[in-house]
This record gives sequence, C-alpha cells and structure tokens, in this order.
Amino acid sequence: MIEKPKTGLRRLFTAATLSAAAAMSLGALLATTGPAAAQIKTPDQVRIVFVTHGQANDNYWSVVKNGMTAAAAALKVTVDYQAPATFDVVKMGQMIEAATASHPDGLVVSIPDATALEGPIEAAKASGIPVIVIDTGEDQVQPWKLDLFVGGGSEYDNGVKAGTLMGSAGVKDAVCVNHEVGNVSQDQRCQGLADGLAKTGGKSAVVAVTLDPTDATRRVEGYLTAHPGTDGMMLLGTTLAGPILTMFDERGYAGRIRLGTFDISPEVLDALLQDKMMFGIDNQQYLMGYLPVVLLAGKAMYGTLPQAPIRTGPSFVTKAEAGAVKTLADQGIR
Repeated sequence: MIEKPKTGLRRLFTAATLSAAAAMSLGALLATTGPAAAQIKTPDQVRIVFVTHGQANDNYWSVVKNGMTAAAAALKVTVDYQAPATFDVVKMGQMIEAATASHPDGLVVSIPDATALEGPIEAAKASGIPVIVIDTGEDQVQPWKLDLFVGGGSEYDNGVKAGTLMGSAGVKDAVCVNHEVGNVSQDQRCQGLADGLAKTGGKSAVVAVTLDPTDATRRVEGYLTAHPGTDGMMLLGTTLAGPILTMFDERGYAGRIRLGTFDISPEVLDALLQDKMMFGIDNQQYLMGYLPVVLLAGKAMYGTLPQAPIRTGPSFVTKAEAGAVKTLADQGIR
C-alpha cells in the first residue's frame, strides 16, 4: 500500500495553494480594474516572454503554455512562449538574448543549466527586465538577483520522496529513465530516487533516452533485458508514459515492475486507476504558466511583485486521487 504524503508535504501543498489563490485573486483584480486606476501601463501595452527548455511536444510544458495563454486572455496582455525544438541550452540562451533585445515587460525562464544560461539571464536582468524563474533554477534566483521563483519544491527532495515510497512498497532495484541527461533538475531527480531507495537497502541506475517513443522504448527494453532483476522504474515526465506502459503490457512487465512518474497526464491517471502505476508527482505546472503572467502584468501596470517564492507543489497523486484529477487533466489544466 502506498503511504499518503507526509504532513510536511501537506503543509507545502497547502502553502502553495494559498499563495496561488492570492495571485489568482490579484489576476481577477487586474482584469477588472477600471481605466481610472493609476496605471504605469495599460494591459494592451504589456508584453511578456517565456523562454523555457520545454519542447512543444512535451505534455508537461503544453500545460504550462495553457496556463500562460489563459492568464493572457483574462488580463488582455500579450504573451509569447518560446523553446528550442529539442533540449538545447545554447539555443535557449540565444532565445533569451533575442527576447531581451525586444525589451519585454517581463521575462519568464527555466534554468536547466546555470553555467550555460547565467550570461543571457543576468544580461536580461541588468537591462531592467523583471525575471521570474519557473520549474527549474530556484537556486539561481538570489545570487543572480532575479525577481521570483514559481514552482514546486526541490527536485532532489521530490526524488527522495519517490524513492522512499517505492522502497516502502518493496522495490530494491530500480531504474530512472532520464530523457534530458545534463538537465540539472532531471539529474537531481534521479539522484534523489537512488538516495530514497537506499533508506530501505535499494538502489537505482540511470538509463538515458530521448523523447522519441521508439528510441526510448528500445533503450528501456534493452536495459530491462540486461538487468532482469529490475523491479522499479521512475519516469521523469509523462511524454513517454504511454509508450512505456504499452511496452510493459506487451512484454509482460506490467505488475512485475513498480512504475512511477514525475508529472501527470490523462494516460498516467488512467494507469493509476488501473493499478498500472504507483503515483504521479504533480507540481501543478498550469500555475507556472498562469501566475507569472499575472504577477509580471501587475509589475508592469502597478509596480507590484511578491517577495517570496511561490510553491505550486509537490502533490503525490495516487489511485485514490486520480479520478478527481482526471477531468482537469483532460482539459490540459492538471
């Protein structure tokens, strides 16, 4: 039986919910404030640019983009979402430089590689552009003097929690399927999984894959063939969940290998309901798209901005919660 999230996680989730609710309320206020208000800019003058490492075909980042689009429509501001076609921090740095040159009212970035992106991001901030970090890169906010972090808790700690849950279910020999080796947050998730399993005498290895489903399933199947004692698997995103679940069914791994994933999707929630997966870790990435638009619009229009990080997760979704979450996931919100 999978244990429920500990009190600390419940408190973290509650704090995230309260912070998000406050920002949502701010969004409603901004959307309804009359023209008589003493605005620095009007909504039609506000433009915000997102530059992340998340590809458009990644389920996780499509939900971020949905949140961004919904906030822009509510506030009637202009937004632009950009990301490299594949994981490419050099290209991402170039996109940040181009965004800076266009002088937006706010820049929203993820920081998967601090070394590669420090120059472009600090240059954006130095030019007077407010910078909000989402998803990855909280550790860089203070030293780089950026404005705010909006996202879940420590990726390493989330991995430790996942490993602890798997270990409590009897997993001893797991594999972490990493589709972005070199992305610090993904590497930390895998390390956390290994350290969490170690608490109960388990271990974890890493198999590097791409987001191409054929290539990924081939590599994963090759690993499992070479390591027949594998009894647990962690995915670092939902894009490969469908192909991996299909491969499990076809090769007889379903029921033999405990499967968990970061993030949730309709496929993941279906698998949870069918007892084909243990859990999905929800960082509520819709809020990572929605809230920065609200907050940066407030900054551009009224000069206001929160002074502390806003937590959007983590929440561990199991079979017990999957049904309630699925309707929103089908709509691209969860």
